[in-house]
Amino acid sequence: MQFPESWLREFCDPPLSSAELADLLTMSGLEVEELRPVAPPFDGIVVAEIVSTQAHPSAERLRVCQVNVGAGDGSLLQVVCGAANARVGLRAPLARAGAHLPTADDGSAVRIDVGLLRGVESHGMLCSARELKLSDDHGGLLELAADALIGQDLRKHLSLDDMLFTLKLTPNLAHCLSVYGIAREVSALTGSSLMQPVFAPMPVTHADVLPVRIEAPDLCGRFTGRIVRNINPDAQSPSWLVERLARCGQRSVSALVDISNYVMFEYGRPSHIFDLDKIDRQLVVRWGRAGETLKLLNGNVVEVDGQVGVIADDSAIESLAGIMGGDATAVSDTTRHVYVEAAFWWPRAIAGRSRRFNFSTDAGHRFERGVDPARSDDHIEHITQLILDVCGGNAGPMDDQVVSLPPASKVLFRVDRASKVIGMPVLQPQCADVFRRLGLPFTEAPGTFLVESPSWRFDIQIEEDLIEEVIRVLGYDSLPESPPLAPVTARSPVEAIRSSHAVRHALAALGYQETINFSFVEPRWEHELAGNADPIKVLNPIAAPQSVMRSSLLGSLISVLRFNLSHQSARVRVFEIGRVAQRDAAVAAGNTTVAGVHQPMRVAALSYGPANELQWGAADRTTDFYDVKGDLESLLAPAPVEFRAAQHPALHPGRCADVLMSGRVVGVIGELHPRWRQSHGLVHAPVMFELDLSAVLARPVPAFSAIARQPSAWRDVALVVSHSTTCADLIAAVCDDPSGLIRTATLFDVYKPVQPIGDWLPGELSMAVRVELHDAGATLTDQRIDGCIASAVARASQRLGARLRS
Repeated sequence: MQFPESWLREFCDPPLSSAELADLLTMSGLEVEELRPVAPPFDGIVVAEIVSTQAHPSAERLRVCQVNVGAGDGSLLQVVCGAANARVGLRAPLARAGAHLPTADDGSAVRIDVGLLRGVESHGMLCSARELKLSDDHGGLLELAADALIGQDLRKHLSLDDMLFTLKLTPNLAHCLSVYGIAREVSALTGSSLMQPVFAPMPVTHADVLPVRIEAPDLCGRFTGRIVRNINPDAQSPSWLVERLARCGQRSVSALVDISNYVMFEYGRPSHIFDLDKIDRQLVVRWGRAGETLKLLNGNVVEVDGQVGVIADDSAIESLAGIMGGDATAVSDTTRHVYVEAAFWWPRAIAGRSRRFNFSTDAGHRFERGVDPARSDDHIEHITQLILDVCGGNAGPMDDQVVSLPPASKVLFRVDRASKVIGMPVLQPQCADVFRRLGLPFTEAPGTFLVESPSWRFDIQIEEDLIEEVIRVLGYDSLPESPPLAPVTARSPVEAIRSSHAVRHALAALGYQETINFSFVEPRWEHELAGNADPIKVLNPIAAPQSVMRSSLLGSLISVLRFNLSHQSARVRVFEIGRVAQRDAAVAAGNTTVAGVHQPMRVAALSYGPANELQWGAADRTTDFYDVKGDLESLLAPAPVEFRAAQHPALHPGRCADVLMSGRVVGVIGELHPRWRQSHGLVHAPVMFELDLSAVLARPVPAFSAIARQPSAWRDVALVVSHSTTCADLIAAVCDDPSGLIRTATLFDVYKPVQPIGDWLPGELSMAVRVELHDAGATLTDQRIDGCIASAVARASQRLGARLRS
């Protein structure tokens, strides 16, 4: 936000210098990014009038001018000038002999002296805007107003000692995106009086009203407009208007556009002026429809959809609501009748729409932060007044449609709470004075205030917003210099949960190296490796291959593997802890997620190549499923882990298992599917696992148990089972002992005969299990042990068809 100091002081003129005012604004949260004069330093330059000109005797492009500089004796100065627009009667800047121009680009001083140009004496130099560094225009002399006072110092005539403020505003300071809004803040900060604008109703000279229909109250809460007929299309913006816009960083376009921009900078009210003759019968405020297109004022053609607000007539859409008008109804040099519009657009309906089309506008910047909905009728009166003053015309009746306005939020403010947050005591009268100065209505009770946000403040929603207002008005420099004292209570970590850093250290100790990858990946990875047919798309991807959010970490690890293999790394063991994104309509918006998107943390690892580093003490072999399974069990230890055969789109259909903890699936482990191994050009299949990080962080807390006073007993049982029987099923059947004597069962041998033996059927095999039995209250007898083992064999036989091996 850039503005001239003189404009600000028309609304509020505190007894502060420019530097003090800049410091005050910065210390109140309105950071002054730059403070500089309108023009660089120069002196000795005055307003002069060319009285006569004649051709230079020795140079075709030069002219010898007699210039009036307001000398008391009526004498004229002779100046040689080469500007094409040097003519009799022109008033332009003259650097007299001894004057100093702005410093040259190389840093050298520029002094004007009496000199000879092609044999003709010149007593100064007539200047262009570029030579004075007022602009880049070098098309000729800087033409001053015809009534400019001859002989007056140019800096005074053009107010070149005015200072330009450039503010760097945070998004919550929408009420400061205007000169009047900043003046309102200065008045509150300094106590200086604020000039309250008065908008007199314009006389209505015709009864024409343009029909307007609001179909989307969630887009537009208020729509105000009027017709102005018979304007002068050749009217030029007055110099004061052009100058103020220029000092706000806005170039002059045309009288109507300049007036609209001027009111936007003055009061923060974006508006739009339509060419009335180009509107087809009526205006309709609605959401866009898929396939509709609009050519904008900047020449771009955009396609809208149901998420973009538009203003349309009976033929087509004519404007992007709150962002930019369309080219079809733009005012031009032939415009005779106009429709002036000012509306309140809901911030959430405008936010982010400009970025969809890769541009931004001053109007959209303001509307998506919030524009005062209560003053649109006053601002229409103000715009109308300026149009009538500059362009003439006849104003019609105002059409003001109020559909839905934001309710004033009421926030409870506690004085004691404010003192604690600020770090110094504040008194109730001080807080009341701050709220009055800021124009915040309130009701007061002992120790509390119920504060109502005014129509121009969209940032006051919670108590902390009001606490911030109190301290910034009281002044941050009033805070005590001593550090605040606060009780420090040590927080012991929860023993049943370890940190993610502990998981990183555990994986590093197992020989894995951590990687960090982008959260957005190739769509192909999601389709092939995650089985995700509808991935979450990125609206503005940094590259075409990274256009969707990942729902699994496996694709990222395979990408890391390929990168390492391309750099001759034969053995790769990597892991990543990161967030994934999954669609979930049940997820509501919160501080750490997005509505409709679940973003859990995952940990994944990949092992590829030799199982061990190159050595002489062990045979060289490739990492297999059981190596990584052992690493996973070490990572989760001492928690018991189960594995169950499963299917996963990224993994080998016969070498893939779900990972279960307490009966709940927490992840998956397996070899990469042969199809994807081949498509990625891998010689061997990497073994990978991916787990829910929350399950990995949980760990059982050791619990004390007394040392057993009775010895355990062990028995080995060999059972013949079908090849489809899993070890887990067999152990579960054996350990499901109703007497409670069986403590553990461990598989220690598997025998698969090449040919069936005796009564063995084809495909049967032998599993040998060592069973531990224990009774804490009595010594086990052979009779009890044999009975318990017989019951275990019977359970295995009943559930799995197992029988004792003969």
